[in-house]
Amino acid sequence: MQFLVFIIIYPFIWLLSILPLKVLYLISDGIYYVLYYVIGYRKKTVMGNLKLAFPNKSEYEIRTISKKFYRHFVDIFTEILKSFTISKNEMAKRYKFINLDVFNKLEAENRSSILLGAHYANWEWIFALNLLIKSNGYAVYKRINNPFFDKQVQKTRGRMHTNLISTKEIFALIENNSKKDILSIYGFLGDQSPKLSRADHYTNFLGVSVPAHVGAEVLSKKYNLPIVFFATRKIKRGYYECTLKLLVENPKNYKDYEITDLFLLEVDKQIREKPEHYFWSHKRFKHMKNKPD
Repeated sequence: MQFLVFIIIYPFIWLLSILPLKVLYLISDGIYYVLYYVIGYRKKTVMGNLKLAFPNKSEYEIRTISKKFYRHFVDIFTEILKSFTISKNEMAKRYKFINLDVFNKLEAENRSSILLGAHYANWEWIFALNLLIKSNGYAVYKRINNPFFDKQVQKTRGRMHTNLISTKEIFALIENNSKKDILSIYGFLGDQSPKLSRADHYTNFLGVSVPAHVGAEVLSKKYNLPIVFFATRKIKRGYYECTLKLLVENPKNYKDYEITDLFLLEVDKQIREKPEHYFWSHKRFKHMKNKPD
C-alpha cells in the first residue's frame, strides 16, 4: 500500500518540481488564499503563538504578521518541492553564504562541528552548504513513515552531498566518526519543543519560559565539537542569504545549558527582526511555564 501511494503521488510531485519557480509561486499564491481565508489552517495556533511572543502588539499588527507568515509558509513548501529537481547552479544563485571562512578555519584545524539553526526563513536549503565545504555533511531528521518517500528524500539531499541521519542514529554516528577522525558537520534544528518527558531545561524564549532541546549541546560537550549558528535571511522571494557565526569554539568551557541559552538568544533576535519568517504553525509554547505579562 505504501509503495502504491508513492507511485501515484511522486510523479505528480516530480512534474510540479520541474516547473520554474515563477510558475510555482503563482500556484503558491492560490494555495495561500485557500489556506488562510478558506481553510484557516492552524490559524488559532498561529495567532496564539504570535500573541504570546508579542503581547504588546495590537490585533491589527498580529493579523498583519499572520498574513505575511502564511504567504511565506506556502512559499517554503513550494521551495521544498522544487528541491527535488533544482540544479546545483540555480541553488548557488538563490542561496548565498556569508562568512564561509568559519568552516574553512575549522576544517584547516581538522575539527568537526555542529551546525545549529532554527525553522526560520528557508531552513531547508541549508543543505547547499555541502557543495562548498570539504567535511562530510549530515542533517538530523525524523524519518518519513512511508519508506519509499523517505528513500527519495534521502536521494534528493544526496544530490547536494547531504547525508540524512535519524535522531536515533546520530549518537552512534558521531561516536564512530570521532574514533575514526572523519571530518564532519552535523546539522540540527534546535528550536522546537521537546517531549515533556525530555524537558530537562526550561529557558526564556520570546518572553516565555519553555523547555528546550539540549541534544546539540550534550553532543558538542561530549565530543568537543564547536557550534556554528546559521541565520538565514530572506532577500526576496526565492532568494536567501545565510550568515554563519561561530557560536561556541570550546564547548567544554561552558556551564550546563549555557550553550542552549546562547543559541535560543540568537534565534530570538532573528525572529524579532522579521517575525513573519518564523515557523509559527508548530506548537512551540505548548509546555510553557508562564505567560508574558
